[in-house]
Parts: sequence; structure tokens; C-alpha cells
Amino acid sequence: MIFQTLDSKNECVGIYTEGQLHYDDRPSGLTATWGYVPYLNEDVDFVSLYTSGRKLKEVCPPELDEEYRRTAATLKGYLRSFDLAKIDLSDSCFFDLVPQRFLLEYYSVRNKITEYALRTYPKPKNYDFLLELTKIAYDIKNAKLNLDYAQFAKFPNNHKTKAFYKKLLKTNPYILYNIFGTVTGRLTVSKESFPILTFPKSYRSILKPNNDRFVEFDFNAAELRTLLSLSGVEQPIEDIHNWIVKNVFKNAISREESKIKTFAWLYNPEAENLKLENVFNKKRLVGQYWKEGVVVNPFGRIMKCDQRHALNYLIQSTTSDMFLNQMIKVNALVKDKKSYIAFSMHDSLIIDFSKEDKKLVSQVHSLFSDTKLGAYKANISVGRDYGSMIKMNF
Repeated sequence: MIFQTLDSKNECVGIYTEGQLHYDDRPSGLTATWGYVPYLNEDVDFVSLYTSGRKLKEVCPPELDEEYRRTAATLKGYLRSFDLAKIDLSDSCFFDLVPQRFLLEYYSVRNKITEYALRTYPKPKNYDFLLELTKIAYDIKNAKLNLDYAQFAKFPNNHKTKAFYKKLLKTNPYILYNIFGTVTGRLTVSKESFPILTFPKSYRSILKPNNDRFVEFDFNAAELRTLLSLSGVEQPIEDIHNWIVKNVFKNAISREESKIKTFAWLYNPEAENLKLENVFNKKRLVGQYWKEGVVVNPFGRIMKCDQRHALNYLIQSTTSDMFLNQMIKVNALVKDKKSYIAFSMHDSLIIDFSKEDKKLVSQVHSLFSDTKLGAYKANISVGRDYGSMIKMNF
């Protein structure tokens, strides 16, 4: 039975189905709804995950378009009035603030669109992966950031600092990830989100943990290691750039020169370097994973692209999918602990750690390093705020 939830908060459980609203008695036989909420059972399908993140209005069939536009406009009006009245929806149940007549109209059309999408879009093969990511994104979205605005007094009193300070004052202190934001799988954030992915390093000291420390886990040259793994080479336990100096360039150049040569060759489809090609097999991998304008990575992600961008899509998507799988594993480990995943920055995972969970650090490090592509060398950094992260020997 298709249904809609009236609010996503655990304390605001409400269900619409078959023309009726249910609050205290949850109907049996519920099978599918539009968006994820944490209080539903695992046997319920969330149809928005079928549509690769498309919004309701984007999948609405023509015959429902007018009805949806009308009810959506009414919804926006209510939300605007709540904002003007300074009503915080995080402290109230949505269905208590609007007329029952509107709830019946609005959720009726949502139900019809959900039913249409369920018939139109096949269930993705990686549905379980998408659902776990959605759960993590939901938890992060509901964890308020600890922002110490007083830290701005330490920064230069210039136009740049003033502009960023004013911007932050207008920004909600929450991170809203979009798991469908890029073709290659890298997370993006919405416009309403705290800008964690573009957060300038110079101001990061204003972001502090809610527990005792930030602990960051990040891979050593993740994309190079992915390319090495796809080429069938066992992962080195040392820094990969030092490994390349010894095993590719036979100690004939410095580590810095090696990095420049390697990245120039890696990200330029026309670049030639026989020594690097013999180890990393860039051309062979394009032929293996790119067919008829489509790249399919080892995790089954399908991406349309031309040959020029095929290697970049392959490396970036494989690295991203690998990292997100590791994030899911770590999230399961820290579940029900005081420590929790605060956010991720591309290929880095930042945990808001409590001292009482200090024994978890080594467990997280081992779990994070043990990937489906091999044992990736991972670094650990610790800080009292996000601007003072210090790399630890581990």
C-alpha cells in the first residue's frame, strides 16, 4: 500500500493513505512512500531513490501537473507564513500547523505521483547502498554544527572576512548533502546548506566539535591508489608518491618532481609517459571500462561520457563509491555511540569524537583502510577545531 508521511521527525509520526490520515494507529501493509524518514521499517521502499534524486515536480505526469502545482503553491504559502511568524518547524509537527483539508489534498497528489514513479522507474540495483547513504545524510542534516563566531575577532578585519561572516550569519548551521549531486557519485551540498565543501581553510577554526575532538580519516592519494588497484597492482603500505619514485622512476627524480609528472600524465588524456603507463595501464583501462560512450565502474555505476573523459570518470567514480562504502561501514561501527560522523570532505571522513569512545579510533582506522580495492593507506588527523587538525603517527 502506497502512503505518505506527514513529517520526518520521530516525535511527529503521521501517515496518509487511501484518503485518510492516521496518527496513533499506523496502518498495516504499508509498502512504498516518496521520501526517507527514520521511523519506518526496513521493508518500506523509498521511491525517490528510484528516480536518482529527481524531485516530485520533475517526475509528475502531465495529468497531475495542475493539481500538484496548486497544492505545492499552497504549501509554499504556509511555509512562508511560518518563517514570518518565526515558527521553527524543528520544534513543531507540520501537520499541527495546517488545516486537515490541505493535508488530505496535498498528500493525495503526492501519493498519486509516487504511484506513477513506482510504475515508471525500475528499482536500482544499488538501492541498499543508496538507502544507507540517505540515512547518513539524514543524520548529518539533523546534527547542528558548533560554530564559534567569536573566532572571527582573530581574523584580519577586511572586506573578505566581513563578507564571509555576514554570509554565515544567514546560513543554517546544518549540512545538507545531496547523494545524487554528481554523475561520478561525489557528494554535493544544497544551496541551503552550510558550505562545508567550499569552507575556506583560513576560517575553519570557527567550526568546533560538539564532543571533544574532530578526528579525520583520509586516504593517501586515493585516486592514484584506485588506478593502481584497477591495474591489478597490490597496494603499497607506504606513501604512494615515494613508491612511484622507487618503482617507476627508479629514484632518478625527487618526490615533488614525481608528483608533478604523475598528475600531469594522469589527468591529461593526450599525455604520454611510458614508465607510468607500464605500471598504471591507463590506456588499457579505458578500453576495458569504456564501451560505446558509457563507463561502467567496478561498483556498477553507469556514466555516459566521451572517450576523452572516460578515465577521469572511471577513477573519480570508483574512488567515490569506494569511499562512500567505507563511510557506511564506519557509520555502522559508531552507531549508538556518543561519537558520530560529522561530515565528509570528498575523500576524507570527519568524526565528532567523544573521549569515552577513544578505543574506537584504531577500529575506525582499520575498518576505513580495508577497502574492496585493497588496503589503502589512511592518515589520521586530530583537532580541537576544524582549523587546527594535526596529523598523527599511526
